[in-house]
Amino acid sequence: MTKTRIYVNGRFLKASVTGVQRYAYELLRTIDQLIDRGDPAVRDYEFIVLAPTGEIRELGTKHIEVRQAGRFGGQLWEQLSLPALSKDGFLLNLCNAAPLFKRKQAVTLHDAAVYSVPDTYSASFKLWYKTMFRVLGRTSPLILTCSNNSKDELVRHCGIRGDKIRVIYHGKEHVLQTGTSPEYPAQQGLERPFVLAVSSQSPNKNFRSIVRAAELIGDQGFDFVIAGGTNPKIFKSQETELGDHVRHVGYVADEELRTLYERAACFVFPSFYEGFGFPPLEAMACGCPVIASDTASLPEVCGDAVLYCDPNRPEDIAEKIAHVMQNPALQQQMKQQGLAQAAKFSWEKCAYETLAEVKKYAAGRTADQTARSDSRKVEA
Repeated sequence: MTKTRIYVNGRFLKASVTGVQRYAYELLRTIDQLIDRGDPAVRDYEFIVLAPTGEIRELGTKHIEVRQAGRFGGQLWEQLSLPALSKDGFLLNLCNAAPLFKRKQAVTLHDAAVYSVPDTYSASFKLWYKTMFRVLGRTSPLILTCSNNSKDELVRHCGIRGDKIRVIYHGKEHVLQTGTSPEYPAQQGLERPFVLAVSSQSPNKNFRSIVRAAELIGDQGFDFVIAGGTNPKIFKSQETELGDHVRHVGYVADEELRTLYERAACFVFPSFYEGFGFPPLEAMACGCPVIASDTASLPEVCGDAVLYCDPNRPEDIAEKIAHVMQNPALQQQMKQQGLAQAAKFSWEKCAYETLAEVKKYAAGRTADQTARSDSRKVEA
């Protein structure tokens, strides 16, 4: 029997790995595992990742071919070459972008950040993504997203019909599948309990408020550890130099990050906006108590397992950190609640739900046909 061909937009293999690319890698690797064990969900389907020519990152799949082809690179490749390369199959786009004029495709739009936190992006980036989201919302039969908060924002800002959008949560096992680096904390001189934050260059991540919270708390017998590639100079207050209890450890490898999650007394994540929010989910999966913003998708992902803070008030962040750090019993309770919350999310569940939706359209069904079918199921 001829298998239905599903192409995957592999432009993400050219990019550095952030949360969006992490989702693409983990979803495809999980689908590859389903193929390997002959799972019925993938038995009648062939998956091919199409990528631009030149140097790309390894996908690491056994059964999903990565095929490099086409002229151009970047957006030109995506808009001009990719539709031609995928003309005999259905196209799955996983990273917020897709060809504007291909009809037989699905696209994952992770958030509406260009509308919700516009100061994070350049004018040209915002213009292109706002245009693309609106066009794709009209032309693509299926839109995937990672939280109900993102779905609501895509409907509100982009005018996408709600019945075209399917919410499918991401997984967390990737953080548990890496090794650990037990010696890393000692190498960094981390002998005291510490609060962990993972930094980014994006103002949206709000790490200035963490440093301000650290200043408000002062040295109370624990350290603040900021991991990530951001220049530590941006964390310096205009009035005060960072104290010795605030440490910027720079870039960390995956096994070092997992070790920090596992050793930290708590993890603080005061982001202004997230479409999903990998870091707090990863921290919970590693048994680390979490303090997170009470905004956007974070309450949806973190549930009742974390302590929430107002990202606009460093005083509130400081109060919540001090409360957790002064209460070992609360830390243990939050650890257990976090592990239970993280257990609700898995890449296998994400893969099964994604396949179920994509398969409705890969055979040629339209959004209206699927909506009518779903409506009949509800009525029945």
